[in-house]
Amino acid sequence: MIHAAWPWMLLCLPLPWLLARALPPARPQGVALFLPFAAALAGAAPAAAIRQMPRWRKWLFALVWLLLVLAAIRPQWLGDPEAIAATGRRLLLAVDVSGSMASQDMAGGATRLQVVQKVAGDFIRRRHGDQVGLILFGTRPYLQAPLTPDLDTVGQFLNEAMIGVAGTQTAIGDAIGLAIKRLKQDSIRSGHQGDTVLILLTDGSSNAGAMPPLEAARMAAQAGLRIYTIGVGGAAQDGFFGVSGNSDLDEDTLQSIAKITGGEYFRATDAADLERVYGRIDQLEPSAARQQWVRPRDEWFAWPLGLALLLSLPAVLGSGRAWR
Repeated sequence: MIHAAWPWMLLCLPLPWLLARALPPARPQGVALFLPFAAALAGAAPAAAIRQMPRWRKWLFALVWLLLVLAAIRPQWLGDPEAIAATGRRLLLAVDVSGSMASQDMAGGATRLQVVQKVAGDFIRRRHGDQVGLILFGTRPYLQAPLTPDLDTVGQFLNEAMIGVAGTQTAIGDAIGLAIKRLKQDSIRSGHQGDTVLILLTDGSSNAGAMPPLEAARMAAQAGLRIYTIGVGGAAQDGFFGVSGNSDLDEDTLQSIAKITGGEYFRATDAADLERVYGRIDQLEPSAARQQWVRPRDEWFAWPLGLALLLSLPAVLGSGRAWR
């Protein structure tokens, strides 16, 4: 799409005609420097020179002026809109990928991890303007995606997560410790002073790792890291074949982690519950900015300006007598 940056320059289009009608004829002046081509025009007044000028030269001068005005309005070619990153809140997701996340006790027969991948993926895509990172943890925590405004890449890494990739046990304290370490490193590197949030999602109790969860929570509070904890899995129920659902979830620890750091604890027994949880987090931690777009611009003023320069050579150098 073609766009004019300075369209008001079109007001200059009738300027030569107005000046020719408004200004009086030039009077001969004493010369200090002799120019041969100027001597040929010295005996004629501007109005007379214009009347004696061949028609083709008049049109050539008019075309040169039109090209100059066209260059002055700065024509630009606008490309397709492109999304740009706007850095706001820093948000880390710590997702449990231990062996128990393969349990199919969520609605629809999907595993716990599959439900998390779908719902959390939608949540990530809504975080326009924020930096989002991803930690996968089991027996050990791993940084799968560093803090980045590239939400599509973080969502892709989440969708590619597999059960047991980080071990079959659950190290909640170590996952929090890794989040603290990464946020501190990012703050030193970028100087970011905005809010930092960790969303920790698990379906069990901490049974691995070197750092106790509550100690890690106190360190997170000192570092200014707010933690929202989410317990997933079907509700525990006594049945004919024993207890069904998630009976291993340590809700007391998750509630304590959230309380110590100024966050909240949520319980999600199915996909609808999890969607409501992420909707609630969206309200508590709204994204810092709407997605911003920019249209790349290519300046085209050089083309009419260059063409005007080329056409001005025969228009100025060629006298009326030489070209008749």
